Amino acid sequence: MEKALGLYVHVPFCKSKCAYCDFYSLPGKEDRMDAYTEAVCTHLRGFAPRAAGYQVDTVYFGGGTPSLLGPERLNRIRGTMQEAYRVAEDAEVTLEANPDSVGDWLSDLRGFHRISLGMQSADDGELRAIGRIHTFQQVRTAVERIRQAGFGNLSLDLIYGLPAQTLDRWQSSVSAALDLEPEHLSCYGLKLEPGTPLYQRREALAIPDEELQSACYLWTVEELARRGFRQYEISNFAKPGRVSRHNWKYWTLGEYAGFGPGAHSDFGGERYAWSRDLEGYCQGVQDGNLSFAERQRISPEERVREWLMLSLRTGDGVDLTEYVRQSERSPERFGPFFDQCVQAGYAVRRGSRVALTPRGFLVSNAIIGEVLELHEKE
Repeated sequence: MEKALGLYVHVPFCKSKCAYCDFYSLPGKEDRMDAYTEAVCTHLRGFAPRAAGYQVDTVYFGGGTPSLLGPERLNRIRGTMQEAYRVAEDAEVTLEANPDSVGDWLSDLRGFHRISLGMQSADDGELRAIGRIHTFQQVRTAVERIRQAGFGNLSLDLIYGLPAQTLDRWQSSVSAALDLEPEHLSCYGLKLEPGTPLYQRREALAIPDEELQSACYLWTVEELARRGFRQYEISNFAKPGRVSRHNWKYWTLGEYAGFGPGAHSDFGGERYAWSRDLEGYCQGVQDGNLSFAERQRISPEERVREWLMLSLRTGDGVDLTEYVRQSERSPERFGPFFDQCVQAGYAVRRGSRVALTPRGFLVSNAIIGEVLELHEKE
């Protein structure tokens, strides 16, 4: 039986760099798009023999702004996958896009099924404060074009905890997003990453405090549930049957292979990432000598730890029967602690499963840390 594989393509091109972004992205490098496309296609073909026993069931173009590549380059990369790999007929193929880069050309795409659109906010002032170059009207126009092109699976990204944001403003953004009738929503709390412009200006910014951000989060969970969305991971909500299958691989330790500078992989028991260097990536593919930014062989014990951590981030929670199978250890070590979490309203029990509640997700780092400590005790 063939194993399932996800393919991830990191597209490092952007019109401009957002003030909060620490992903590998390069504004003003459009002249290198053709060389990049050639390198990714060559890399895909070269890796294909290692995936001979796999069927590709998800593909994800992330970035950066993958939609900047345009239909010809995107179709070429997608076509290379189709030629070199066994791609399932019902494979989920996602393209990330920014509202300002979505054009009528979407109907020219071949083999793409899902769009993930970076809306972030419905407030133009908030968008400017974080360096976004689109407006909410462009979001509306982009969604119209996405629907007109025949895409029936749309995800919108939103960020709460933006500078000077209030609960009312956040609620207005969520309501505006819901009016666009997406099938999926990703709602992330703003993270001030070292090295970003927003981090450097953090002392001068009116960043909402923890209490306000918690209120935004809990209201969102309740409102989206009322509107028919299931919270299947801390930050992700989907209509029935619309869970992001590619991202679900990350949370369930499925295998995926990454292509493009800065792309990450988890394949063949090894986790690795390519160097964040566009020119080095293109040259490395040509020479057959790609440079790793990181590379690690994952031990069985580390896999159990990862499984515990990631399971507790999902709406399904951790299955204690599966824990016994994977670790050959008794789940009784967790009993008193999980009982405390249930009593505090941080978790619920569903048969052999323990899942965190929305309030539990707010303190998930502490809960997961305690679970990992209990796991390691003899």
